[in-house]
Amino acid sequence: MSLIDFTEQPHGNPLEVVERVAATNGWSFERAGEDEITILVAGKWSDYQVSYTWMFDIEALHLACAFELKVPEVQDGLVMYRHALVLAGGVEASGRQCEALLATALDACERYFPAFQFVVWAGKPAREALDAAMFDTQGQA
Repeated sequence: MSLIDFTEQPHGNPLEVVERVAATNGWSFERAGEDEITILVAGKWSDYQVSYTWMFDIEALHLACAFELKVPEVQDGLVMYRHALVLAGGVEASGRQCEALLATALDACERYFPAFQFVVWAGKPAREALDAAMFDTQGQA
């Protein structure tokens, strides 16, 4: 039993919008089912595998962006960026919203990829790696 009675449901599957965005940009994509699409996007530091999942029960479009980070055998784990777009009450996703969700993910991954490499391969403390990644240059040399 739910504490809230939801009377409106989303009108369409937002993954159709995501698929149009991917096709328009010429990105490779694959539908893994009615509720998931995976897009491959080339970045400066890595190729990114971006998965959008439509979570009907909670009316949210979930994004997970994974990238190749060579981790030494003694370490294990997967580095991933996650975010969600809440579409409650029958709100439909727009192409601009889906593009903004993807752009935010790619910007964050591109910005912090060197910091992850710094920690994993150089053995530096996470704080030092973050400080280096957050450093913005001014002007031109």
